[in-house]
Amino acid sequence: MAAKRNLLEIRYLGFDQRENSRVYRFGVQTDGRTMKEISVTADMVVFRDYGVGVQEGPFLSGNKLTADLGRGWEGEHELTAADVRAHADAKAQAGAERASARKSPRRRPGVPAGLTQQKSPWRNFGL
Repeated sequence: MAAKRNLLEIRYLGFDQRENSRVYRFGVQTDGRTMKEISVTADMVVFRDYGVGVQEGPFLSGNKLTADLGRGWEGEHELTAADVRAHADAKAQAGAERASARKSPRRRPGVPAGLTQQKSPWRNFGL
């Protein structure tokens, strides 16, 4: 007998600013049931501390919510410093891998010093 798989749909609804935190709101619908609103709280200081742009907040919060719901978490959802640090570290690692994958620019081989003194017979053509 095959296990029934829950269909989970998450929609970003917006955020509310509360002092130094943002509360990202999501509409969550499971298996076509009524949509309920769930929020993920994030401390904005953590974004600054790890050099992560606030525009990445909805993405990170959505990932956190998906992970929490996937493991059956029913309590409050919070984007922690560890979550933001893991994202910043993964981004830095990906950037380093892209940089090392780039080929160094090809340089034309230099002309040996002895050859620069020779004159080409073609330059004196017709003389």
